[in-house]
Amino acid sequence: MTSDDIGANAITQTVTITGTRDVGHRPVRDYAAVFGQFVRPFAPPSATFHVGGAVGIDSLALLWLAEETGARIVVVVPASLGDQPDEARRAVAAAERLGRLDELVELGLETRTAGYHSRNRWMVDRSSFVIGFPLSGTEAGGTGYTLEYAKRLHKPRLIVPV
Repeated sequence: MTSDDIGANAITQTVTITGTRDVGHRPVRDYAAVFGQFVRPFAPPSATFHVGGAVGIDSLALLWLAEETGARIVVVVPASLGDQPDEARRAVAAAERLGRLDELVELGLETRTAGYHSRNRWMVDRSSFVIGFPLSGTEAGGTGYTLEYAKRLHKPRLIVPV
């Protein structure tokens, strides 16, 4: 079997990206390099990515996927897009302008921790694989919760501390 055979028979995969909101400790260009190394291998045009509509890794990953891949992009928010911070709404608008937002899912939930956890479970439940970008040295928070949830479901996970 050649690599061409593998490409022709590639499994359609759905991936959830989860990560820290705290990204200010590194230059933005560093995240593009991290995504290029750890997300690109899982981002053929046949793939679908579920990305939360929050700030930090969510927004950075959304923009990177829109600019650098042909994969489907689904943004999922706990309540409505209007409830998300300006930075997150701008990232979604940029993906829309590029014609790269395939779907916006507004779950109509609360915008507190429980709503974000529900949103993350929704994404993981519909994915075959999870890539997590937790803040280096931490295991708590929404990213840790989401990765643990994926683990309980026996879903493969790639964890890349940033």
